[in-house]
Amino acid sequence: MKAVVLVGGEGTRLRPLTLTTPKQMLPVVEQAMVERVLGHLAKHGIEEAVLSLGYRPDSFTEAYPDGVIAGVRSKYAVEPSPLDTAGAIRFAAEYAGIDDTFVVLNGDVLTDIDITSLVAFHRQHEAEGTIALTPVDDPSHFGVVPTDESGKVTAFIEKPPRDEAPTNLINAGIYVLEPSVLGRIAPDVRVSIERETFPALVAGGRLYAQGSDAYWLDTGTPVAYLRAHSDLLTGRRGVAPAPGATEDLDLGPGVWVIGEVDAVPGTVERSLLGAGSSIASDATVTDSVIGAGSIVESGATVTSSLLLPGARIAAGATVEFSIVGPRATIGQRCTVTGTSVVGAGAVIASGTVLDGERFPGAS
Repeated sequence: MKAVVLVGGEGTRLRPLTLTTPKQMLPVVEQAMVERVLGHLAKHGIEEAVLSLGYRPDSFTEAYPDGVIAGVRSKYAVEPSPLDTAGAIRFAAEYAGIDDTFVVLNGDVLTDIDITSLVAFHRQHEAEGTIALTPVDDPSHFGVVPTDESGKVTAFIEKPPRDEAPTNLINAGIYVLEPSVLGRIAPDVRVSIERETFPALVAGGRLYAQGSDAYWLDTGTPVAYLRAHSDLLTGRRGVAPAPGATEDLDLGPGVWVIGEVDAVPGTVERSLLGAGSSIASDATVTDSVIGAGSIVESGATVTSSLLLPGARIAAGATVEFSIVGPRATIGQRCTVTGTSVVGAGAVIASGTVLDGERFPGAS
């Protein structure tokens, strides 16, 4: 079975990180998000995928020139112009010559949903399209999908007011589709699968859905992106946080390392230290991911945060609940907090306070 993976968006909610790097190429605990997404597909027997690309496609083709991502043979379909979700699916599927049942997955979703079960459910009901559903506390930011007892979708309601939502089961961004769905999508124009294609399938009684309580996370915001790291560090996903990571009990409780690091026991708790990272003896790192080659200097504190590779936290600085981009420098005695996001290569002057701010990277 083949898959279409949608990775063409600009990731505007994660700027300034995505000004230089597509969202799906950002690391999640030292592994590119796209590798985690395709790795999940590989676990369910999917050997071929086509990536629907739009924004900075060279980032993908240069990173994986042999077309193999997490063991999945991958093709790159670059949209000539933005085609929205359904348009992108048709474009990529035709590019890859898909002519049988196939899977579609949003490339910014990290999940443990059982795709094998979803495909079996789809075939059992002889559906034209099947949607994976996941429960959320507040469905008002998503597509809500009520079904009847058989699993047939009765409506497709995009982002209803919270108090009017008929269910808390939302579209999880994973679909099983028959190639006939492609014929419902107008070519070479913007078409939304949520607002146009799915409602048409509902009207014809050909759309089904299956709910799942498995892990699911849309990583599109800084809060969610930080949570993706936390969920792996704390074991919420039940797997090692990153390939090649080993737990180093000599350094502290719940401390994982990749390769050689420079850290002192007692200064690090419940964190992951990337290869070549360095933590000063009187610095403190807690509940954080310290990317490869990053440096935390004397007296600095990093809490519930993410340092992307090559970041530097200077002496006496504090970083809390924030993201520091690759090769960025947080100057001495700075305070960075409130889910601030610092762009790649940025230099924050000594003594600066950032609280919930977006600081652009170096031009």
